[in-house]
Amino acid sequence: MNAPKVLMVCLGNICRSPIAEGILRSKLKNLDIEVASAGTSGWHIGESPHELSIEVAKNNGIDISEQKGRQLKLTDLDYFTHIYAMDTSNYRNIIDLCRTERQRCKVHLILENNQSVPDPYGHGFGDFEKTFDLLDTACSRIVNELNTSNI
Repeated sequence: MNAPKVLMVCLGNICRSPIAEGILRSKLKNLDIEVASAGTSGWHIGESPHELSIEVAKNNGIDISEQKGRQLKLTDLDYFTHIYAMDTSNYRNIIDLCRTERQRCKVHLILENNQSVPDPYGHGFGDFEKTFDLLDTACSRIVNELNTSNI
């Protein structure tokens, strides 16, 4: 079985998905699992994560400062084995790009019960902390799911 490849997706790839990528990488650091992030928009291609994303991650022992924003590509839908959308809008955007049922089956909301991770962009540090906490819990669940699927 090939090693899982996980993609975290939000709108701009500077707030939520870079945090999720950093958290999941930190939880999987001893495993051969590729983790990346992307945005459904191209607004922040090549940019570093938002300064408050970097700060909240750093406060939790995770360095995401070297990540660069990139846009979701059609080839990602085949390459990655697990694609996690941060909210229902981005989930729908990803699903709309899918050409096959196999691709659609890879796409999930990162939170349970069809909930969305609120976008902290334009808000204060406390909102970034709440985002981190939601994603930390979600990433712990993902690690458990990956472990039970015999990675």
